[in-house]
Amino acid sequence: MKDMFPKTFHKYLANNTLVEIKGGITRSTFLKIWMVEVDQRIFARSWNKSERSWFTEFQKTGIGEIKFGNKVIRVNGQKIDPSNPINEKISEAYIKKYYQPENLKYAKGIAQAEYFDHTMEFSPENSA
Repeated sequence: MKDMFPKTFHKYLANNTLVEIKGGITRSTFLKIWMVEVDQRIFARSWNKSERSWFTEFQKTGIGEIKFGNKVIRVNGQKIDPSNPINEKISEAYIKKYYQPENLKYAKGIAQAEYFDHTMEFSPENSA
């Protein structure tokens, strides 16, 4: 996917551990999640892997929104194939970014191969 996120988003992502997301078009509230940048591409993994989540809404509709600070960006989301080698880099990015003692256990968890099938890549709407 071609990245055309504003520089302010990249800066926010580099300096904050939580980004808000809303998958699909029917949800009214944002959910705070972890998000990482790899090779100037934006990714997130679904922690709960639930049947009704931001992740499954992106799978169904391909669209949603990301909120950072007081700004909202409409985005497209595309599931990453579990066999894609980028998954290893995404795992490394999670461990590097969420190294804090209270987060590291979860970062190591979400870096496991079982989460590769629950990885989404984002791009600003209409940039794919």
